[in-house]
Amino acid sequence: MNTIDADISALVADVAEGLVVREALLVTAESCTGGWIAKVCTDRAGSSTWFDRGFVTYSNAAKHELLGVPEVLIAQHGAVSQPVVEAMAAGALTRSAASYSIAVSGIAGPGGGSSGKPVGTLWLAWGMPAGVSALCTHFFGDREQVRAASVVAALRGLLERL
Repeated sequence: MNTIDADISALVADVAEGLVVREALLVTAESCTGGWIAKVCTDRAGSSTWFDRGFVTYSNAAKHELLGVPEVLIAQHGAVSQPVVEAMAAGALTRSAASYSIAVSGIAGPGGGSSGKPVGTLWLAWGMPAGVSALCTHFFGDREQVRAASVVAALRGLLERL
């Protein structure tokens, strides 16, 4: 097991413990991570007690159809933006039995970046009973490194909010 996998496994264990104590379920709404967060959560035995489901909404149409993200938000702000990722987190909660959500949308590269949103730009949002919070961050590296860092940041962010 490499260092990243060990870090992720430890984060998942802590997230699982926090959710089990609260008798809460988690839902994920993922774009650039392509279901990686849901995968690492469900790699853990017993995850059905705290993980409800995951939405992979890579396309803008999927964000709208599966999560109810208003098309106007995507048109005005782009898929990689605070309003869209917050709507993803909220939509995942309303379309599941979960009380906590993780949403992620970003530009993993190597292409797709712009001067305003360079490769490595990532928006994360966490939905919880108290509301939704979001964070913009930037990661460096190749596509796999950006995506792995996104998974770690998403799990750490949830853990901080539990």
